[in-house]
Formats: sequence, C-alpha cells, structure tokens
Amino acid sequence: MQRVITVSLNQNPYALEEDAHARLEIYLAESAATLVSNPDRAEILADLEQAIADQCSRRLQPGHTVITLGELQPALEEIGRVADPAAGDATHRGATHDNTANNAAAAEPVTRAGLEQLSEGAWISGVCNGLARSAGIDVTLTRVIALLLLFVTGGTMVVLYLALMLLMPYAPLQIDGPPLRKIPAKCREIVTSLRAKIAAMV
Repeated sequence: MQRVITVSLNQNPYALEEDAHARLEIYLAESAATLVSNPDRAEILADLEQAIADQCSRRLQPGHTVITLGELQPALEEIGRVADPAAGDATHRGATHDNTANNAAAAEPVTRAGLEQLSEGAWISGVCNGLARSAGIDVTLTRVIALLLLFVTGGTMVVLYLALMLLMPYAPLQIDGPPLRKIPAKCREIVTSLRAKIAAMV
C-alpha cells in the first residue's frame, strides 16, 4: 500500500503515488537547479510541469486517477533532462560559423564524469556506490572501509560523507533501474534543492 500525494502541476491538481511523487520532486529540483541563472526560469518550469501533466494523463489507464511510478518514469524519459536553452542557443550560434567543427562536436561522444553518486541501490545517498564504481571495487568493501573510518576518526567521517554528498554530482537515474529507497530519494531531493539555493545566492 502506498500513500497518494496530490501535487499542483502548472496550477492543476494531480494525484501521485508516494514513489512517483519522490521521483518527480527530484526531477523538478534538478531542472530548477539547471535553469537557476535563466531569466525565463519560471516560464520554462511551468511549461515543463504542463508537459509532465500531459504525458502522465496520456499514460493513465482507463478508470485510473492516480499516477504511478510506472507511468511517470516513461513520461520523464520522453521529455528528457532539462538543459538551459540560453546556454544551448549561445553554443549553437557559435557553432554555425564553422560547420566542420559543428559536425565534429556532434559526432564526439558525451563523456560522463567518473565520480558520481549512484542513487540506485544506495543506503544513504549513493556516495559509496559512486566511489566503488570509480575505483572499480565492490561496494560492500567501500562501505566496510567507510564504517571503519567512522570509528577510527571518531565521527569525522560523517562530516566527510556530508561534504561528498554536496560535492559529488548525481548520476542520471536509469530508465529500467530499481525504484529508489526512501532515504536515498530524500537525500537526493534535499541535496539537489540545497545546491539550487546555493547557486541562486552566488
């Protein structure tokens, strides 16, 4: 049994199951952080909310009124991750002066940073998962080392873990990955929101 949470998407109410609500909060917080310096941020986010609402409504089973994670996730994947249109336009304008450079840039594979937090399968935020993947070792070993350091350093490891939570970027959530546990989902939501607030103050 899951709780049902009512949210407002572009000033219209929608009912979501608890895990779908957690996923949506993460997506919108990450989108808001990406657009933090865009002057049209509010309008873009409103359009994004409407697009999510339209996609979810289209996927709702006949007679159902509550959006599940199974319906929300494909909707978010179809919409895709939000990029700052202003930055994209500037890049495009610069690229149009050199078609060869533009083609080479398009053909160049996108490389992701090696050190990222992995929320899927995480216990807290995904720091140990990310460190294990980056170092090419088993995550259990990473967690054992973290626990040993917690006792050896007299609790200083907690401060280090919190710092890594704030500094390490999050890896994108997998389309067909397992649903996030409550604690990693909440940590991701809090950290993403905190980063957006810090970026707004800078």
